[in-house]
Amino acid sequence: MHAASRKALAEVAQSLDTQIAGSVVTAATLGAELFDAVEFLDDHRGLRVAVAEASSTAQQRQGLIAEVFEGKVSPATLTVLKESAGARWSTPREFRTGLVVLGRRALLRGAELEGTLEQVEGELFELSRLLERHPELTQLLSERAVARSRQRGLLANVLYGKVSKYTEALALQVIGRPENNPIDDIAALAAEAAHLRGRKVAKVTSAGPLSEEQKQALAQKLGRIYGAEMDVFTEVDESLLGGMTIRVGDERIDGSTAGKIRRLRAQLA
Repeated sequence: MHAASRKALAEVAQSLDTQIAGSVVTAATLGAELFDAVEFLDDHRGLRVAVAEASSTAQQRQGLIAEVFEGKVSPATLTVLKESAGARWSTPREFRTGLVVLGRRALLRGAELEGTLEQVEGELFELSRLLERHPELTQLLSERAVARSRQRGLLANVLYGKVSKYTEALALQVIGRPENNPIDDIAALAAEAAHLRGRKVAKVTSAGPLSEEQKQALAQKLGRIYGAEMDVFTEVDESLLGGMTIRVGDERIDGSTAGKIRRLRAQLA
C-alpha cells in the first residue's frame, strides 16, 4: 500500500477496534459483513471507484455508502464502511484491499476475545503447509475459471470439523479473493494473527526433527535478531541433507547443506 492508504487503514482499524468494544458477536458480524460488502463492491466497479474518488468530498463518499448499505448491515459495520469511505486512499483498489484487511482484523479480534487467537494462528499455518503438500488442491483453489462457490465448498469440506470457526471463516474468505496465491495468502493471515499478539512468525524447514529445546533456543535467537517474540513453526525436508532454512516474512535464511552445495557449485561454475 502507498503511504496515504496505510494511514487511512491505521485510522479506520482503530475505529473498528472501538466498534467491537469487547463484543465477540460484534467482531464476528463486522468481519462477515465487511467481506459481504467487498463482494458487493467487486460486482459493482463503478460504486467501488466512486466511494474512493479523491475529487469528491468525504461527506459525498460517506453519503453514497449510507445510501447503498444503510439498513442492510449492522450499525457497527456501517460506521466502519463510512469511515473507510471518508478516508483518503491512494487508489480504489487499495480502498478495497483495506476493507479486506479490516474484515480479517475483525475476525481475528473475535478469536482474541474468545482466547483462541494462538490456536487460529497455528491452524492457519498448518493449512498453508497442507496446501503446499497438495498442489492439485491449491491449483483448484487458484483457478480463475472455477466458480468461487465451488472453490469455497471444496475447502469447506477439507476444513469441516478440523479447525475453529474463525480459521474456517478466514480461510474461506481468501478463496476467490486472491492477493497472491492460497498458500501465501493463508500464511499471511497466520502472520497477521501473530502480529496482533505482538509476535512474528518464523517458518523453519530442517533436515531432521527439532527438539523442543532446539525450537525454544531458535525462537530466542531469532527474537534477538528481529526484536520481537517469535512463533516458530517447523517441518522436515530430508532433501536439505543437513542444517535448515528459515523464513521470516519476505526474508529467507538458507543454512542448509543443500544450499551450501548450490552456492559452492555456482562459485565454481
